Amino acid sequence: MRSNHRSPRAPLACLLVALLVGLGCDDSPPSADLSEEISGGNGPFVPSLGGALVPEGYELHEYFAEGTATEYGETEYGLPDDGMWRLERRSTAAYRTRIVVRRPTDLSAASGTVIVEWLNVSGGVDADADYMSLAEEIARQGHIWVGVSAQLIGVEGGPVLVSTGITSDVAGAGLKTIDPERYGSLSHPGDAYSYDIFTQIARSLRRGGDVFGGAHPSVFLAVGESQSAMALTTYYDGLQRETRAFDGFLVHSRAKFPLPLVGPGEFADILAGLTSGGTPVMRGDLPAPVLVVQTEGDTVGVLSSSMARQDDSPTFRLWEVAGTAHADRHLLGPAADSIGCPSPINDGPMHLVTKAALRALDVWVRTGVAPPTAPRVDVDTTMVPPKIQRDADGIALGGIRTPNVDVPVDVLSGEPVSASIICMLLGSTTPLADTRIAELYTSRAQYEQLFAASADATIAAGFVLPEDRAAFLAYAQPLRVAP
Repeated sequence: MRSNHRSPRAPLACLLVALLVGLGCDDSPPSADLSEEISGGNGPFVPSLGGALVPEGYELHEYFAEGTATEYGETEYGLPDDGMWRLERRSTAAYRTRIVVRRPTDLSAASGTVIVEWLNVSGGVDADADYMSLAEEIARQGHIWVGVSAQLIGVEGGPVLVSTGITSDVAGAGLKTIDPERYGSLSHPGDAYSYDIFTQIARSLRRGGDVFGGAHPSVFLAVGESQSAMALTTYYDGLQRETRAFDGFLVHSRAKFPLPLVGPGEFADILAGLTSGGTPVMRGDLPAPVLVVQTEGDTVGVLSSSMARQDDSPTFRLWEVAGTAHADRHLLGPAADSIGCPSPINDGPMHLVTKAALRALDVWVRTGVAPPTAPRVDVDTTMVPPKIQRDADGIALGGIRTPNVDVPVDVLSGEPVSASIICMLLGSTTPLADTRIAELYTSRAQYEQLFAASADATIAAGFVLPEDRAAFLAYAQPLRVAP
């Protein structure tokens, strides 16, 4: 495994944390038991992959994660919008959940970085939403990926917030019902304990061992998309100061509100977050850097992340990408054409920007070199609700620019086109009229030249990786332009 400058936290670090937060220092804080590999049943359940479980050169493993977790709750100080939270420890409860591990078969080539994804349960099943965007970058760098079944619904079942139809036969059932032979012994005490479960798993992962085939990685990045990004907002503001469990955070498509804190036995209710009134930023007093990556559609509408914007700093960056939606054609894959929305869904290159964000965060943690600062999508936050400012064609102004919006043949939008929850998140792709395309480009050759130049500018700015240039250029549609 390739070496890295970082090492697991030492007792001195624990003492410093204890002095900061007023807690006792334990050289061996609670951690999850990851010693038992899962076997039997129908094999690992990772529904979003469509059967492509592992990339070439990787292997898949699954382990039980068990221990006794602590509930975290709100104190009398509340949850201030500056993110400077102080949560209190309450009850404890036993848990037995699972982690899924994708690791290089040849661990001597592993990067030393572990991507720890808080699996997303909005569809009623554990989904590796960020892995679907990051898989290629993870594999080419040799990172290890760990998916954590952190929340109640994924294990025990519960309400389905967003139905895509991809897993409609098992959505809301929970792992224990989906495959009793494999997962019947799992037990989750509720989302009040999810944050400590996530911490305890991270502590165990830092020790390496069997989970990593005996390797000992040294950089641990927490990632999560949508509901999971809201959970990481809660985690960063409420727990990271105490735990120092992660070296960096990739927060992808957060809402203006965090994932709500709940009581034992309960699942976190996102709809309750909509009415909570809080719009916390990521706190600014921690050394672990945060890169928040937002789509155009996230900035307004039900998520309205523009209401929780903050300035970039030595430990914070915000990237907002024009012409992109909370979920899109790339994320849905083959299901995109059968989703049933009234307009074609968004086909923007958000996953390409997200891969660049992962690399930028990894470099930031390893070297201290911060990612580039990005322009924000032009949102008028004085309006109720906030409104994205657009050009004459309806394309968003500001934000990270791509040739999809600066050399357009379609209007890509992240804003809702339907009252359906899933369609609200998928934005739209609206073709420009042939007459308008003829006004924009004198020839097909000119269009292709402009498209390539715009793509290269985005790559040079650091918002898409050079390795993804071919995939970027594949978005061009020269046949839409007259020769």
